[in-house]
This record gives sequence, structure tokens and C-alpha cells, in this order.
Amino acid sequence: MTGSNSMSSGYCSLDEEGEDFTFFTAKSTFFRQPPKLVKQKEVEEDRGPKALSEEELRARIEDYNSMVSENGMKLGADGLYTGFIKVHLRLSRPVTMLTMEWTGLDGQAERQGRPMTVSEGQEGAGAGFSEKRTSFYLPSDCVKQIHISSTTTVREVIQGLLKKFMVQDNPRKFALYRQTHRDGQDLFQKLPLVECPLALRLVVGPDPELLSFVLKENETGEVDWHAFSVPELQNFLVILEKEEAERVRLVEQRFAVYRQSLQKALQEDQP
Repeated sequence: MTGSNSMSSGYCSLDEEGEDFTFFTAKSTFFRQPPKLVKQKEVEEDRGPKALSEEELRARIEDYNSMVSENGMKLGADGLYTGFIKVHLRLSRPVTMLTMEWTGLDGQAERQGRPMTVSEGQEGAGAGFSEKRTSFYLPSDCVKQIHISSTTTVREVIQGLLKKFMVQDNPRKFALYRQTHRDGQDLFQKLPLVECPLALRLVVGPDPELLSFVLKENETGEVDWHAFSVPELQNFLVILEKEEAERVRLVEQRFAVYRQSLQKALQEDQP
């Protein structure tokens, strides 16, 4: 649990509106054993990774905690430290989730939760629950606070968030970005999968203007359609058909206005 001081059992927990929810557990330890010196990543352009002694690390954590009113970082006896980071979810495409559907004896299905746009599953012979895959959009710019350790990687943060929301999509379809607000603009930089977000937060400090974490689609320049499931591809086709119909309607409407204007001009020019 997040309220425990132990850092030997693996977990990644989520904190929302003052409550802690454990959403990532692993059979093996999630907080890996640290080396003798904990390596932190400095973000200054003229400085590289720096090895911090236990005293230097403790001083930096105390300095960080002095700048926050709650959810500070804690240094353990094993040299690992834990703390909180906030992740903004900004996904522009639908995700696939598992939902439960009750099938009665008459074969009529009653869905539990949201209506499904596209679903797939196995039909049972009798009454009972069956798993269904549902594709829909997550709320825009949803913010989740997660409790991690200094050795938790970007890969593990992404996997933990997807597990929390029961998202079935391939984690490779998502990426964690570093957002920096500078000169009135938001700059985004994709973080490597082996980067440790909490170490980066400790170096930069708690100011969200200097560092925010954003989960977005992994923009590689090319779409790997084989990474999508059949319901997802079908849902994309439905969305494209709706967008195409709307574009056609707007074009037809615009040309209808032009046609009426030309016809009116011709009628006015006739003697």
C-alpha cells in the first residue's frame, strides 16, 4: 500500500482525490536493488549524469520536500526513494477495454457500463457473464497521480496506467512525454523507456511549468496497423466514414450556396 514505508514489495499506485489505489503489482520486486551510488539525470545542457552519495541525495530530497506542501519524497534505508508524479492523459484515438456483458437465457445481452461502439466476444450457450472488448475515447486531459520509486521506468509507468484502466492495447502504442512550458509555448519531448520519471522530477523540482508528464500516442511517423485489433480497425472505419460523410455534406452545402448565388446573379442580369 502507498501508506507503507516498506519499499521492498513491488507496486505502482495511483492517488486520486486523496485516495490511494494500488493498480500495478508484480510477482517480482518492482523496486529494484540500487547500486552503491544512485545515478540521477541532470537536465542542464552542460551537465551529464551525476552520481549522488547518500548524503547528497538526502539533501536534495529535503530541498524538494521543502517546496511542496504534500506528497513529498521519502528516502529508504536501501538507497531507493519513493514519491508521486502526475501524468496527463491526452489520447486522441480510442482505446480498447474489457467490459462484462450479461447474457440471459433468451440470448439477450445486457451490457454493464457504457454502451459499446465496437465489441467482440464469445457467445455463451446459457445465461452468464462474458468478456467484451470495447473501443471508446478516454476523457480529454485526464490527470492521474501515481506513486512510484526512483527505479520505476517509463515503460513500467505506461504499463501500470494501462493496467489501471484495463486497457488492452499494446503498450508500444503509447509513449510518455516530457512537457516544458517556455516562452509561452508547450514543448514536448518523448522520454526513453528506460528513463526514471521520479529521478527526473527530483532533478527538475516540483514546478509543473518546468516539467509535466503526458501520456500520448507513440508518434513514430508511420502507423503500424498490425498492432491494432480487429474491433479497433472496424471502429476506425466507422469514424472515417462519419468524417467522410460530414466533409461531403459541408462541400455540398458550400457549392449549393455558390450555385444559388450564380443563379441569382444570372436572373438579375437578364433583361
